[in-house]
Amino acid sequence: MEDKTLTCRECGREFVFTASEQEFFAQKGYTNEPGRCPECRAARKAERGGGGFGGGRREREMYPAVCAQCGKATQVPFQPRNDRPVYCSDCFSQQRSGGYERRSGGRGRW
Repeated sequence: MEDKTLTCRECGREFVFTASEQEFFAQKGYTNEPGRCPECRAARKAERGGGGFGGGRREREMYPAVCAQCGKATQVPFQPRNDRPVYCSDCFSQQRSGGYERRSGGRGRW
């Protein structure tokens, strides 16, 4: 592949779509060439909240809960239900790794 010169649809300036960028696009399965120069792409990304993980998303709502294992007050990213145990992050990690024995009578999640 060779470098290509493209014209930005936002500002009208020419920019280079390098061979390595083209390879990256192909590996990701992108079929369209970029329509904006790097500067306009960065400006657009900043306007939308930064992109990437969590970019442009509102903060996740958290709900108060009491850990079924240790009794500590915690917050979880889902609405707790009375028929399911809720764990703080420490106890949840230990549950997943098998560190605690499950309490009898409850349905196991793992």
